[in-house]
Amino acid sequence: MSGPKLASDTAMVMAAGLGKRMRPLTASQPKPLLRVAGKPLIDHALDKLDAAGVARAIVNVHYMADALEAHVLERAQPQVTISDEREELLETGGGLIKAQPHLPDPFFCLNADNIWLDGPRDAFHDLSMHWNPDVMDALLLVVPHAGANNFNGDGDFHMDTSGLLSRRAPGRIAPFIYTGIQLISHRLLRDAPEGKFSTNILWSRAIEEGRLFGTSFTGQWFEVGTPEAIKPTEDALRRG
Repeated sequence: MSGPKLASDTAMVMAAGLGKRMRPLTASQPKPLLRVAGKPLIDHALDKLDAAGVARAIVNVHYMADALEAHVLERAQPQVTISDEREELLETGGGLIKAQPHLPDPFFCLNADNIWLDGPRDAFHDLSMHWNPDVMDALLLVVPHAGANNFNGDGDFHMDTSGLLSRRAPGRIAPFIYTGIQLISHRLLRDAPEGKFSTNILWSRAIEEGRLFGTSFTGQWFEVGTPEAIKPTEDALRRG
């Protein structure tokens, strides 16, 4: 653990997706339980939370929920609470709203399939150091293309010198990719739609209000979205 005091002791771990891009591997198990470098994807994320000192994790479940729930509830640290989406998959935004009663203000949020190697500070202390609730509804951890392994897209965001984010214009390339890790104020979640919806709706409003910020990740991030990405990720992790 390094750096400033953590901005939150709790993280939302998004683990309810169908894992369609990982087929056929996800035909028999949920994506968060797929093993990479000897352990399930979700354990890479939960181990990082534990190492940083994040004490609680809210994990949402939908696809093959019983297997995923049984696995994460075996952990002692971080302490896991289940947000049950068995009846309806609520997408990223709806999942946050359902879990909101369990989430302090602010809270970390990360995807269950995230793998990364930290830089000088771990990701959660890095976000905490740059967090300013007076001006931010959310602070996204973004990474330049040079630090995004297995990523072949055009990028997600532009970022000015203050950290203010704007979206990539159609047909253009943006210098920063969203890592799937962020720090969120409850203000972002206000007046949210009902049912299933994407967090992009809330981000768009925050961009219009000048309240969506980013900070550039100094480590290495790995997109593990397809079966073909697993081996190069494992090779890179072995190299450290």
